[in-house]
Amino acid sequence: MGHAWLIVPILVTATCWLYILTYLAPSVDEEEKSRLAFPSCFDDLQDLAKLLQIYYERNWWYVLILFSTAYLYKQAFSIPGSALLNILGGALFGLFVGFPLCCFLTAIGASCCFLLSRHFGKELLEKYFPQKVKFLQSKVEKNSHQLIYFLLFLRLFPMTPNWLINLASPIMGVPLHLFFVTVLIGLMPYNFLCVQAGEMLTTLTSLDDVFSLRTFGQLALMAAVALGPSILLKKPVEA
Repeated sequence: MGHAWLIVPILVTATCWLYILTYLAPSVDEEEKSRLAFPSCFDDLQDLAKLLQIYYERNWWYVLILFSTAYLYKQAFSIPGSALLNILGGALFGLFVGFPLCCFLTAIGASCCFLLSRHFGKELLEKYFPQKVKFLQSKVEKNSHQLIYFLLFLRLFPMTPNWLINLASPIMGVPLHLFFVTVLIGLMPYNFLCVQAGEMLTTLTSLDDVFSLRTFGQLALMAAVALGPSILLKKPVEA
């Protein structure tokens, strides 16, 4: 297993820090503190948004630090639920603050995942996802002359889960700076739609209102636009 075991103390340390932030919540009500948890469903998301909006009025900096820490935690350790946090970001900070904030947190958190995988995850990925890793490696090699377009394509029109791309990218030889830029730009449409929905959280009834066929159509169109330069150069991106 090499150094893969080191991920355990890193995860424990990050989890403890997140719990400390929760304990420091600006409230005298212990029942309120018990509600500070990652939302697992739409109802949890609405309840958490209402609570954090109260905290935001008392101490906006605390909410910003807690939200950013939770977001980076999820991204760094590939924990599902980024859509819920994007929507929460829109509900708390609005579109003009929440959108750029979520974009940068996505890129920074994914880069942390990239670094963790580069140092500790290679053996685990090759053991549990050998075929996927080989497939992605072959595609990166074929698109090495237009790697930025290929990486943007994977983000804008995902045929492979984002978490697996984050983990496999260092193994595929993707440079960190290129990885960061393509995550930042490539996930902007997705983040925008989620944050925008967060502004209207009180009027939503379920996540289906966010991820409709119309939404996926918009994302597919954005992917096609992003690939325009590659198509014009007659160098199709192979995914």
